[in-house]
Amino acid sequence: MNTMKSIYGSKASQPPIWRPALGLAIIMLILCGGFYATAVTSFAGMLFPQQATGSLVTQNGKQIGSALVSQPFSAAYYFHGRPSSADNDPMATGGSNLAPSNPELRDRVAQTSAALTQEFKVSSSQLPVDLLASSGSGVDPHISPAAALLQVKTVAIARGITPSQLEQLVLQHIEAPQWGIFGQPRVNVLLLNLALDTQYPRQ
Repeated sequence: MNTMKSIYGSKASQPPIWRPALGLAIIMLILCGGFYATAVTSFAGMLFPQQATGSLVTQNGKQIGSALVSQPFSAAYYFHGRPSSADNDPMATGGSNLAPSNPELRDRVAQTSAALTQEFKVSSSQLPVDLLASSGSGVDPHISPAAALLQVKTVAIARGITPSQLEQLVLQHIEAPQWGIFGQPRVNVLLLNLALDTQYPRQ
């Protein structure tokens, strides 16, 4: 027995088994959480400087929003975005998670539909679905070209310009699907309204 202890050492003299695990955890934390994150962030900032900082939109040197996050517009002289189940809050993104059969969702869509048909003087069947339904994120900054063109007449009257002038502006702001294959054509509401203020200022 004494011979075996002298060969293998006593249990008390063996190093704790948690030391290698702790050392590996610290090394990986430094490598992955420090060096790797810094390298990727710096590389992304060099290749995509605007996207890496959140695609922030500035006007007159002041940050007024992001091209990736919706903002609420309610005035008649602006284009409106789609409903937001997150109140356009990028820190509380998410859909309503209400099923189509849910009475609460049906009531909200019915109220929105009634308000829009009265505002735009169209039938409910002419309303694009994205003006009635919120996005999965709750902060989608885009609407469909059909939703933007539907609002042209109302915004043009409020701006004191012709609908044909405004229609051309909308057509200029239609974004193609990502890489030509992903998604649908869309219009960024914030960028469209900024161009609207620049080209056709409110009287």
